[in-house]
Amino acid sequence: MIVLWIVLGLVAAVLLTAALLPARYAITRSTTIARPPRVVFNAIADLNRYREWNPWQKSEPESRQTVTGEPGVTGHAYAWDGKKIGAGSLTLKKTVPGEAVEFDLRFIRPWKSSADDTWRFEPEGENGTRVTWSNTGGLPYPMGRLFGPILSKTLGKQFEEGLASLKQLVEKG
Repeated sequence: MIVLWIVLGLVAAVLLTAALLPARYAITRSTTIARPPRVVFNAIADLNRYREWNPWQKSEPESRQTVTGEPGVTGHAYAWDGKKIGAGSLTLKKTVPGEAVEFDLRFIRPWKSSADDTWRFEPEGENGTRVTWSNTGGLPYPMGRLFGPILSKTLGKQFEEGLASLKQLVEKG
């Protein structure tokens, strides 16, 4: 009977901890790229180039990828399906040419979730661009909330890798 009370106490503690953790996450990283905003914007708004710089996609190059729609136009989409990276899609929902790109990010597998993926491009210096990549989404109760801090750390690292790869790709033309 004592073991049952201990287990129930542990479960209650975990559920209480999860209830106190944030219900949403937000990741933002920035870098400066030595190219004009329009050039950087074009690299992001064209999902045909996504797997060239995105670390998530580069981690499983043999995954199946499909690009549909016209680059830079609402509805342009990138879908993936792999054993390691799961399945999902990234769909262009809004652009402000040379200034911003907004995507709907959907994961189907290994877990269902959605997020907003946003890019901002600001002129910096003579021909540079300050690029800011943000991603926000919900953390379902209880497991999503418990893994939120790990998710934030992991995504933050991937964003830094992605921005460094994007910088290298765009700067070399």
